[in-house]
Amino acid sequence: MLRGENISFYYVKDKAFIENLNINIPKGKITTILGPNGSGKSTLLSILSTYNKPYKGEVYIEDKNLNNLKSKEIARLIATVHQHNESPADLDVETLVSYGRVPHKKHCEKDDENESIINWAISSTNLDDIREKKVMSLSGGQRQRAFIAMALAQKTDVLLLDEPTTYLDIYHQIGILELVKKLNEEHGITIIMVLHDINQAIKYSHNIVVMKDGKIIQEGQPGDIINEKTIKTVYNVEGVICNINEEEMYFVPTKAC
Repeated sequence: MLRGENISFYYVKDKAFIENLNINIPKGKITTILGPNGSGKSTLLSILSTYNKPYKGEVYIEDKNLNNLKSKEIARLIATVHQHNESPADLDVETLVSYGRVPHKKHCEKDDENESIINWAISSTNLDDIREKKVMSLSGGQRQRAFIAMALAQKTDVLLLDEPTTYLDIYHQIGILELVKKLNEEHGITIIMVLHDINQAIKYSHNIVVMKDGKIIQEGQPGDIINEKTIKTVYNVEGVICNINEEEMYFVPTKAC
C-alpha cells in the first residue's frame, strides 16, 4: 500500500540518521511505529507523508512514486495530522474541516459533494454539537478530533497520525484511539500512527514497527514481536508480558536496566 524503499535521511551533513531503510505498510490495517525518544519514529512518518524528503530512496503509494507528484496530488492520496496543531483564533470547527477539501477543488465555491463530505467528516469524529465553536477554544481531545476531521475531509485512503495522544489525559487518549479504530473498521482507512505507549500500541494496532537509532528492529503483529527481550533491547527496561487470552496481552514494566 504505502512503502519506502532504500530510504536515507540526514539531519546533519554526512551523518545519516536513517540509512537504507525499507518499510511496507499493509493496506486497510492500523500500523503503529514504536520506539524510544530519538529513534526516528516521527522522522520516518514525516518521510512517508513527504513532509521531509529523503536524501536517497523512494516512497510509493501503490504504484505511484510520491517524489514525482505535486503536493496537491499527494494530498488527494495521503492525509496527515501532525503532533502540534494550531489555527487562527477566529476559525471555527466547520471552516477548519472544510480546508480538507482544498486539494479537490478547482475553485473556492462550495458544492453539494464537498458539503456532504464535510458533514460526514464532522459526524464521523463526533463534532456535530461543536461545529460552530472556535477551534482554539476546544479541549485538547476535541481539538485533535477537529484536525482529524479535516484530514478525513481529504477523502484519502491513507491517514498518518504523529503522536495523536500527546498532551491528552487518559480519557481523551482512549477516545482518540477508539476513533482511530472506528475509522479503520468502518471506512477501511489505512492508518499509520506514532505512539509512545506500548500497551496502547498492542491494543489498537494490527501491525507494529519497532525502531531504535533510525533502524527498524522488529515488524509484525503485536503478539509476534512484543516480548520481554525486544522491550529490553529497545527501551532498556525489564518487565513481563501478561496474556489475558489468546488475543489480548499487555506489558508490565518492573525496572529500568
